Amino acid sequence: MTALQASPLFALADPTRQRIVEMLATGALSSGEIAGRFKLSAPAISQHLKTLKEARLVSVRADKQKRIYTLDPDGVAEISDWVERIQAFWNPRLDALEAALKKDIP
Repeated sequence: MTALQASPLFALADPTRQRIVEMLATGALSSGEIAGRFKLSAPAISQHLKTLKEARLVSVRADKQKRIYTLDPDGVAEISDWVERIQAFWNPRLDALEAALKKDIP
């Protein structure tokens, strides 16, 4: 796996993985519970979970025979930090554009 493939943004490029992350935002789920919410095979969901784990968006713990998945705060923070940097770049520019457009309105 390349460094790009292990990045949180790459992992979230897939709609199935986005849905898994959204589901885990409400609380921990077993791999079986996650798989039960999709029309994909269990091995396909397992592959998605592996990608999310390698991207540090989810963490897993064993509970007897089950694998319990939760969001990984570190990976989620990396995404949040990226969004903040993008907002810091664009917000002043968009504010200036808005001010310039309002200035030109009679």
